[in-house]
Amino acid sequence: MKNRNKPSQISLALAKILGDEKRQSLSIPLFAIFLSVLAGSIVILLVGKNPISAYTSLLQGSGILPKANYAGGTGQLTDLTSFLDALAPMIFGALAVIIAMKAGLFNIGVSGQMLFAGFIATVLIGYSDLSAVLAKPLVIVVGMMAGAIIGGFIALLKYRFNINEVVSCIMINNILQYVISYFINSNYVNPVSRQSQYINEASTLTIKGINMGGIRVDFPIAIFLALLASFIIFYLLKNMTLGYEIKAVGSNRKAAQYAGINVGRTLILTMMISGALAGLAGVSYYMGYFTSIQPRALSSLGFDAIATALLANNNPLGAIFSSILVTILSKGSVYMSSRVEVVKEISGVITGLILLFSATGVFIKYKINRAVELAETEKRGEIDD
Repeated sequence: MKNRNKPSQISLALAKILGDEKRQSLSIPLFAIFLSVLAGSIVILLVGKNPISAYTSLLQGSGILPKANYAGGTGQLTDLTSFLDALAPMIFGALAVIIAMKAGLFNIGVSGQMLFAGFIATVLIGYSDLSAVLAKPLVIVVGMMAGAIIGGFIALLKYRFNINEVVSCIMINNILQYVISYFINSNYVNPVSRQSQYINEASTLTIKGINMGGIRVDFPIAIFLALLASFIIFYLLKNMTLGYEIKAVGSNRKAAQYAGINVGRTLILTMMISGALAGLAGVSYYMGYFTSIQPRALSSLGFDAIATALLANNNPLGAIFSSILVTILSKGSVYMSSRVEVVKEISGVITGLILLFSATGVFIKYKINRAVELAETEKRGEIDD
């Protein structure tokens, strides 16, 4: 009969590879990526394709590696700036999920908050005649405020009426999706594209069509804001009183309340910050990466942000790197499909595998730390004998 108090050799081997608890915050997400890439390779092999060629084409399609040839007026820099343009909203979305999780909340409504912020900013600023000097900062402010309103409302429902935030997020997502679709189709639809009317150039957060040495590039302003937001959220959670209160409420609400923390205020404030970040994701997506809104559709980016946050181990700085990986999968999938004839849905499978293996990170950490404890206990017993 197997001795349950004896550490398994696999767990001990993983402990040596992944290191102590301090290193595991980085090593376990990297291990999750390795497992997902390995599992993805098996899937690609099963469809009869070469995994190395498939992954190389993913990097080429996202601009990380150069392609064999380019169309006139484009180059690797064109693809790379487009990649950065798509990366910005992903970072914002991941940060929105991360800060909510720190307070013990699951913001699954990032897509709806993105849509609401993008639509409000489009109608109020995007169709106005304001100059770029005024329009671009106002887009950012309006986007943050719109997202914060929805986030705060979700937290209010949670605190005052004990309505689970997952349920309210899903319901609000659907309400916003169809209400905004109605207004677009009624007043703002473009008869050619069947999307909302394109916003004025002064309002966009991406300066498009810049000529750099004969190569056309798009310059994303939002990427700098996204990187700055990552450091601000990291500093808030690590060094500020509010960050301590958010983590305390997320760890144990009753204990936090006993310690004098206003739980209701903290929950609402946290979800307002989360919503504001989702709002930034929305304006950088709809008024940067795109310049219009597709009716009756929620961006999948809001749901990919959940996988990105989990992969980052809920670390705001880690969100930058996990966002890069998920955006590579998203941006490079079309080129992979055309170049290697691997259907682009495979990238979605790999993203799902990343989510699956990232979700097991806590279990992996428990198993290897438990194995180390048992090994040390067994060693001390031998010494005592």
